Amino acid sequence: MSRYFKNIWEGIFTVLIGMKVTLRHLFVPAVTIQYPTVKLKLPERARNRLYVNMDDCIGCDQCSMACPVDCITIETLKSTPDIDLGLTSVGTKKRLYVPRFDIDIAKCCYCGLCVPPCPTECIKMTDVFEFSEYERGNLIYNYAVMTPKEIDEAKAKLTAHEKDQAAKKSAAPSKPIAPPAPTQSGPAPRPVAPAPTPSGPAPRPSPVVGTVSGPTSSPKENPPKDPETTS
Repeated sequence: MSRYFKNIWEGIFTVLIGMKVTLRHLFVPAVTIQYPTVKLKLPERARNRLYVNMDDCIGCDQCSMACPVDCITIETLKSTPDIDLGLTSVGTKKRLYVPRFDIDIAKCCYCGLCVPPCPTECIKMTDVFEFSEYERGNLIYNYAVMTPKEIDEAKAKLTAHEKDQAAKKSAAPSKPIAPPAPTQSGPAPRPVAPAPTPSGPAPRPSPVVGTVSGPTSSPKENPPKDPETTS
């Protein structure tokens, strides 16, 4: 019997806990915000639509590699040595054209992983959250500022520069390549130790015994005998 009433009390108590917040606001007058005329202030670290400052972009592709959903597409183009693209706001020299920088905001998950890797801090997340569209294609934002004419001119200049460099390289005389030095196989020979030098005074030379001076006589050969005289 006690178990029965205990279960009833636990059921009522849990309902009261769930209705605690509702009962707290039951007697508080409601205030309606007239949106969109009146808008609530968003937190400072709100992560909403992305923005890219192309004046500071160097085309390093770090943000695209960090994106987990591949919503950032970047294309770069080399500049020739006679072109000065200027510096970014943090003093980094720009060496690449960025003819394409697209962000498909329909794929973006608002994780913010693309912001920290940027060395020039040109990409950031804003507090703009009102960007709904009827067409999905309108959610692809093109941040590149180069016109098609400027892109074609940059490509033509780069192609001419590469051909010029290739012609200079082919016209330059080729240096003969020296054959590699022969390598000795097997263990290195051991160094030969010098012979020990005797200590003390040098020995005196011994006199020569039995030397004969004057010309030497050779024995005469016997002439052949005549066969007539011997008979």
